[in-house]
Amino acid sequence: MEQAIAAVRFVPALPWPLFGALAGLCVLALALALWRRARGTLWRGLAFAVLLLWLAGPRLVEETRQTLPDIGLLVIDQTQAMTVGDRTRLAEQARRQIEAEAQNLPDLELRTVVNPEQGAEGNRLFATIDRALADIPRSRLAGIVAVTSGQVHDVPASPPGGVPLHVLLPAQGEETDRRIRVIEAPGYGIVGKSVELRVAVDDLGVPKGPRDAPGVAQLTIRHDGEPPRVQSAPVDREQTIEVPITRAGPTVVELSAAPLPGEVSALNNRAVVEINGVRDRLRVLLVSGEPHAGERTWRRLLKADPSVDLVHFTILRPPEKDDLTPLNELALIAFPVRELFQVKIKEFDLIILDRFQNRGILPPMYLRNIADYVREGGALLMSVGPEFSGAASLAATPLGAVLPARPMPTGGVVDDAFRPEVTPLGLRHPVTEALPGLLPPGQPGTGPQPGWGQWYRHILATDTHGDALMDTPGGDPLLLLDHVERGRVALLLSDQIWLWSRGHDGGGPQAELLRRIAHWLMKEPELDETALTARVERGRLTVERRSTADAPPGEVDVTDPDGGHHTLTLAQRRPGHGTADMPASTPGVWQVSDGTRTSYAAAMAANPLEMADLRATATVLSPLVRASGGGIHWLDPAGAPALRRTEPGYEATGASWIGLQRRHEHLVTGIAATPLLPPWLSLPLILGLLLLAWRREGT
Repeated sequence: MEQAIAAVRFVPALPWPLFGALAGLCVLALALALWRRARGTLWRGLAFAVLLLWLAGPRLVEETRQTLPDIGLLVIDQTQAMTVGDRTRLAEQARRQIEAEAQNLPDLELRTVVNPEQGAEGNRLFATIDRALADIPRSRLAGIVAVTSGQVHDVPASPPGGVPLHVLLPAQGEETDRRIRVIEAPGYGIVGKSVELRVAVDDLGVPKGPRDAPGVAQLTIRHDGEPPRVQSAPVDREQTIEVPITRAGPTVVELSAAPLPGEVSALNNRAVVEINGVRDRLRVLLVSGEPHAGERTWRRLLKADPSVDLVHFTILRPPEKDDLTPLNELALIAFPVRELFQVKIKEFDLIILDRFQNRGILPPMYLRNIADYVREGGALLMSVGPEFSGAASLAATPLGAVLPARPMPTGGVVDDAFRPEVTPLGLRHPVTEALPGLLPPGQPGTGPQPGWGQWYRHILATDTHGDALMDTPGGDPLLLLDHVERGRVALLLSDQIWLWSRGHDGGGPQAELLRRIAHWLMKEPELDETALTARVERGRLTVERRSTADAPPGEVDVTDPDGGHHTLTLAQRRPGHGTADMPASTPGVWQVSDGTRTSYAAAMAANPLEMADLRATATVLSPLVRASGGGIHWLDPAGAPALRRTEPGYEATGASWIGLQRRHEHLVTGIAATPLLPPWLSLPLILGLLLLAWRREGT
């Protein structure tokens, strides 16, 4: 819209200091004439006035202006807190109403921006406002209207833009909320011990007097499918919760508080903590039956791991050897049979018998103790050589009841070069899957071939059971793993693995293979042959199922934190592995089950700052709004407050309306200047007045 504005402006012909000096001389001359009461003083004064007016350059200036519309900024908060209750609908209703009213105001341009969810950074409403203001001239900014819950985490010290800030809150008034606050939670815990969580249950927005006793909330504690534990927790007070760590790997703990009557949402009434269970020190007992070339290999392997406490004994003096040497002259201590195999046997995480044979050193009672140790959850690894097929074989003792194989009655020792191979089952088993040096198949149907060195002896076995993961090219088993009640047993039917550690014929993955066997025996979750794992990352639940069965991965049942059930079909990525994923935006514990195994995953809140307080409140933004001259209004189903235009310096808000200022910004499109006292008129007028003054003085 264009408009014309006329005004009188002065463009002096002399600099203002010189003009002022000339005016002073004129006043002095007139004052002298008045003092002397000279005639013609009036005409002389009129002449001086016309001269000074002419030198001041009065002009009539006419400007043609184009009025620029003012710009209002509407900010719609779409962070996670705005999804609570009816807030999204109220915010959308307010947006439509304000935009419709702004279209009916011809001198106003309304720009709408969205404040998105920003993850763990909280509600960065004013960062969004600052980005929007970068494209708006301050001289045209009429005001800012923000539709938000009021929980903002980047409130500036002064109002942005220097204009009224109006806040519209999608609620009927101040709200209440109950939350669980995890003050301290360890990331790791020792298996077999308990960890302590420091938590507090807070009631927000609930009026409390100085003499009010603290309230009590019912707190429910769940972890890894165990029966829930319910206890009373004082409100607004810190308390300690003990959680036992019963196994290695992640332990997911869910804490939930009973709802507060009338609270805005129960989303933050629960909290999830994930604690990784680790073993403190692994105690390993290694007993070598006789000195041999591979004995040092075992010792080096176990001593290289700083988390292993190794107790190693080598039987150098069998009972049948009696050379009448006095005991006080023997270099080695007596073998502590009773202490190791009766008193302290349950303190060991793993027992390794390396080429050990029954030569009367261990009475049957102690061998039975080892078998019972396995059945009750212990781990036993046996590496055998020719002694296993002899008369003193441990297979003929009470220990044989837990072994996965027995030696051949005759001809059980084969001395011949061969290259160990991985069985089809071993290709899917985590202990031997993708071992270093396992070459890809050369031709279709041939299967992966090993790229490691040869061994030269193995023991033939019969009555085998369990899982055969490695064998000879002729199909004789080399590595057998078996579950025995609650424990596990591994049997290596060769004493030649030490050749790989020496690099013979190219060497092989001796350290990695033995490490995997030992960790499988000690029930490390990542080496279980049948496992179901679940994790939540970036808002998606990923499920992985590992199985040695040669069958399709199948389906799993997923239970979300709200109790809803979902069915996921696993896709096979490689033999024995199936995966699937799905959105997991709800914070809490997600449970996955394949019918046999159950796994838990912790979904943390995407925006913990936002979820810490879900109330719609005016408390946070009220000081800033007052400083800007704006107002705070509560939205209701009737709609948003009306939109009005106001003048700077006047009230910008009322009980049912909000105001956007008129900035009166314009562009000058044309200027016309007309002199009010042109020279052709000024000079004759001055001369005429001077002539009249001279005539008056002469009469």
